[in-house]
Amino acid sequence: MATQPHLLVDDGDLTDRVLVPGDPGRVDRIADHCDDAKTVAQNREYKVVNATYEGQELTICSTGIGCPSAAIAVEELANVGVETIIRVGTTGALQSGIEIGDMVVATGAAKEEGTSKRYEAAEYPAVPDYDVLSALVDSAEANDEDVHVGPIVSDDAYYAETDEHVVDWEAAGLLAVEMEAAAIFSLARRKGLRAGAICTVDGNLVEGTQKGTDTEDDELPEKAKNNVGRAIDISLEAATRL
Repeated sequence: MATQPHLLVDDGDLTDRVLVPGDPGRVDRIADHCDDAKTVAQNREYKVVNATYEGQELTICSTGIGCPSAAIAVEELANVGVETIIRVGTTGALQSGIEIGDMVVATGAAKEEGTSKRYEAAEYPAVPDYDVLSALVDSAEANDEDVHVGPIVSDDAYYAETDEHVVDWEAAGLLAVEMEAAAIFSLARRKGLRAGAICTVDGNLVEGTQKGTDTEDDELPEKAKNNVGRAIDISLEAATRL
């Protein structure tokens, strides 16, 4: 098989389990929790690293922002033999009481994006694999971490998330909004892969604390930045269970 045109990897280069943050910089942060990290490839928004965690081999691959680039990553990871994908991201809360730094494990993702709809009808569910979902929840419990478990929404238009959208999503009981899970879940299901997602809350849209409303220079609030490390530990523990 030819080298994948975006990830720049070949069949056999990666392990069967992959953690997928959006941010290429977070690949290095995850790798810092692991041993024997080695960069396999780096191109555009995609950085790919192989490592070991508790003696088990795994891969870390960034997806960039949004479902289009995430779908490219899933397609090319599938092409080289990956079987399990865990998204490790950030998200904006949609329910009162979900605080910055809390963690959300998704049981499904509403398709407020266009990528998955090029593959299938919007009515088809974007849901995680049960084993991956269970591994994330069990790993959180094993680490004495509280996580919110429930449905989220994946949206394409960060700067067009109007008050009307937020009110509707809140009323529907969706826990949080992010930009990649629906495509990852949908493509994984279609390709016979296992996928799941855990995201750290970086703001709350219904409480007016969404990312970008404060004066901090960094992208993430300090509490979210710290708790991303806890989500990384949960995702790594989950990967060892799969």
